Amino acid sequence: MLRATNLEKSYGELPVLKGIDLEINKGEVVAIVGASGAGKSTLLHILGTLDMPDRGKVFIQDIDVFGQSAKNLAAFRNKSIGFVFQFHNLLPEFSALENVMIPGLIGRRDDKAVKQRATELLEMLGLFDRITHKPAELSGGEQQRVAVARAMINSPQLILADEPSGNLDSKNAVDLHNLFFQLRKELGQTFIIVTHNAELAGMSDRKIELKDGRIKKTTA
Repeated sequence: MLRATNLEKSYGELPVLKGIDLEINKGEVVAIVGASGAGKSTLLHILGTLDMPDRGKVFIQDIDVFGQSAKNLAAFRNKSIGFVFQFHNLLPEFSALENVMIPGLIGRRDDKAVKQRATELLEMLGLFDRITHKPAELSGGEQQRVAVARAMINSPQLILADEPSGNLDSKNAVDLHNLFFQLRKELGQTFIIVTHNAELAGMSDRKIELKDGRIKKTTA
């Protein structure tokens, strides 16, 4: 599903990633853990093609992602990768349904089909009665489930999550963690999750620990 080789990244004189090699299998839920400053979010952003490495390559479904033109890379990202962030990044002026639809509309899919799929996803995630509500009218847990639905709208095989439960209380965090595994079971998606949450990391199929820009160890 995903393979990264010799990833290096520096910001100015500060080296953040110092040669990362990893492989993620289809349908895995993998947690990336480590202390603040270890390079977790930088690695996730490069794997998600939101940032480029100084050296190294990333292959997703055997495609050299950074070997594409900027236009093709943007289209690939929109179709193949879903993102869930700690702060939801929902647009406040749009309803839950409209927020979920946005990546599908950016991908120039049929409006009617996108709306139908967004409605189905929100119903699957227990939010059918909240589809017309704007983010300010939703709880933190509801907002994060809207963000998960948005990540899934284009049926990507890979979903990347950066501290997805960082702003949730313990109950909503557990619910979100269980949701990831439910989605993996029902839809076969692959999850790579950066987290400080020990419970979520422990639930994952594998835990990759970063230290000082390198993989310290991997545990199943």
